[in-house]
Amino acid sequence: MATLEADAVEDGMRTVLISGAGIGGTTLAYWLARHGFETTVVERAAGLRSSGSPVDVRGPAVEVAERMGVLERLRDAATTARGMSFVNDSGRRVGGVNTGALQRAWGSREVEITRTDLATVLYEASRDSAEYLFGDSMTAIGQDGDGVEVTFEKAEPRRFDLVIGADGLHSMTRRLVFGPEDRFVRHMGLYVATMPLDGPAEEAKSVVIHNSPGRMVAVHPVRGRALAAFIFRSPEVAGFDHRDLRQHKRILADAYAGAGWRVPGLLDQAMAAEDLWLDSVSQVRIDRWHDGRVALLGDAASSVSLFGEGSTLAMAGAYTLACELAAAPDGAFARYEAAHRALVTPKQNNAATAATLMVPASRAGIATRNLASRLWPAAAATGWVRGRLTRAVA
Repeated sequence: MATLEADAVEDGMRTVLISGAGIGGTTLAYWLARHGFETTVVERAAGLRSSGSPVDVRGPAVEVAERMGVLERLRDAATTARGMSFVNDSGRRVGGVNTGALQRAWGSREVEITRTDLATVLYEASRDSAEYLFGDSMTAIGQDGDGVEVTFEKAEPRRFDLVIGADGLHSMTRRLVFGPEDRFVRHMGLYVATMPLDGPAEEAKSVVIHNSPGRMVAVHPVRGRALAAFIFRSPEVAGFDHRDLRQHKRILADAYAGAGWRVPGLLDQAMAAEDLWLDSVSQVRIDRWHDGRVALLGDAASSVSLFGEGSTLAMAGAYTLACELAAAPDGAFARYEAAHRALVTPKQNNAATAATLMVPASRAGIATRNLASRLWPAAAATGWVRGRLTRAVA
């Protein structure tokens, strides 16, 4: 990982607008403010929001968190899952992996934490040194050789030296500067829904996973409560609106009609939930992550899909971008993109294979996967399961 050079900001390149107060945006806000940039973050939601699904902080993101002084806070907020169990319709265990033991054997430093808790810790680390505008969004971006003029839904227009879009799969920054979403977002043949459950998980240390052909349901323990994830195969839904809760409930009910195990009861909770989240499992593929004084970060630039390491990559990408801007703003976007694509591209290329393993399309595929989880060598099992199976949203 590159080292962030202090006090290397050039005159005339000091004001930065970040769109999105998620994992990448808050991490970038911390590092830019620390090194002399006047940083503003605009977030459409009225406050911090997230799907709440478990994600991993691993590899380069562990080092970033450690340098921010928040790693112990992340460990304190970590989930309680130490393994996973595959179950059949009657709830009998038919496969699984003890991931906690494998991590200890490998000396792993990774942390599993909900996106909600991760975003909160990163926001709290950056909020005193950056300006946050919640409940607002950009409506227009106009740039010239001297800066970027930004129009907001609520705030008065303002001018910035640089704009960074860290606003996710459905990025407004990307839409305003690079073009419509359908040019860059590729549906991967799956949808995912997540929601918190009433009360704790029945198994406090294990993710319980049930598959039927083309469908998966998981119940995940999180520090005294439980989260549910639904992942199912589906062609792209015509007229899908990622903000339409009623539509999401109809899609989920149709997808899991007739499913066994605990699914009917979980669906009842989903139909009554106000915090159900559902979206397409998609990748973002775009030739360039920057245009003039505007650049993209995290899922806005390169959503890996459900099966990758979205939070880890967002934190690592934010740090790399801050490194390059602090060292020399001229050419920083190109250097950041070249370095970070080397991490992202292999993850995107492996997503289709991971989808086949995660949500088998047939009963034979489910049986083969379950058997493999019992027979594979430990390293193979954890490499597949931890990296591809339990991440409801990366």
